[in-house]
Amino acid sequence: MTINLEVPKKFALIVNQARQVSQEIFRPISRKYDQSEHEYPKELDMLASLIDGMNASGEASTGARGVRREASGDTGNRNGTNMSGVLSIIEACWGDVAMVLSMPRQGLGNAAIASVANDEQHARFDKTWAAMAITEPSFGSDSAAVQTTAVLDGDHYVLNGEKIFVTAGGRCDSVVVWASLDRSKGRAAIKSFVVEKGTPGMQVERLEHKLGIRASDTATIRFTDCRVPRENLLGSAEIEADQGFAGVMQTFDNTRPLVAGMAVGCARAALDELHDLLADAGVPIDYDQPVFTQHAAAAEFLKLEADWEAAYLLTLQATWMADNNKPNSLQASMAKAKAGRVGVEITLRCVELAGAYGYGEGALLEKWARDSKILDIFEGTQQIQQLIVARRLLNKSSTELK
Repeated sequence: MTINLEVPKKFALIVNQARQVSQEIFRPISRKYDQSEHEYPKELDMLASLIDGMNASGEASTGARGVRREASGDTGNRNGTNMSGVLSIIEACWGDVAMVLSMPRQGLGNAAIASVANDEQHARFDKTWAAMAITEPSFGSDSAAVQTTAVLDGDHYVLNGEKIFVTAGGRCDSVVVWASLDRSKGRAAIKSFVVEKGTPGMQVERLEHKLGIRASDTATIRFTDCRVPRENLLGSAEIEADQGFAGVMQTFDNTRPLVAGMAVGCARAALDELHDLLADAGVPIDYDQPVFTQHAAAAEFLKLEADWEAAYLLTLQATWMADNNKPNSLQASMAKAKAGRVGVEITLRCVELAGAYGYGEGALLEKWARDSKILDIFEGTQQIQQLIVARRLLNKSSTELK
């Protein structure tokens, strides 16, 4: 497998535009909306309209909405919507993670639709802003423990259950809900449903107060006898025990590299800020000299950047494999685990090395440190990613290795 580490020429424009958006739109309003938790950043409406126009013209978009595996007869290396989405989301999160998570029609639920929906559903839900509802009060990373039920009644499924930590759950147009068709049949019966806002029986109960990504709303949603059209079930309604819940899990193969890209972008922002601070303090960073001959702060910076590089490359690998229709569950979890961990470590260490400047609200370093923690948690925690990697490498099932 060969990967060209340069940004593909066809994505240079969208990557550059994402950097400009970060610099000119996200960063100037980042602190304002961090302090005004749950207030919607109205500046994003105009940006969303611009992105819609780019989509209509055939250009790639920033964020999760563009992630979709496509069949291709091309046997060579292919860089498609996954690579475009990840590269642009890295640049966007260099500006502000919470703003990216608050972008209309760029939700993680949109990535779920792109991953699992058939062509008719993809066209029907193309303009929706979709959140993704997986976690429940009874479980966190064990997605197979879904308690929410979906019972077929005529032309509708009736949903009952409660979902927590739904990113953009208060602002979105619809929610992709994971629910079980038959809890006695285990994980094979877990399917995902698109539930549109305003559907009777769907209630947003509260918005959470959080450590980071405060500009992004995180909701608790309850479903009580919520009737959803049967055609809103994503993918096949058949319960196939031999495949487990591979359909809905394919969502993670696409979204985990996206979240890894978010962590990579946020960590890069912290490193760039620290690099400038060290330069202003007269501490040079020499890539041609041995680390042990340099200033202690410069040596630490080089160590952090090496860790960042590893996370970046793992993210590109998982993304490239998705674009080329190669199984990437292992690589997606490796990228998510590495990027989530080093993102937290890098941002916190940059705060420490920056001293009082890094700890105060005069700079964004302390905000990036708070924001980065969620990227090590959602879409599967650090621990669950390591467990998935171990199962894949050792060829063990979930029952054999817990």
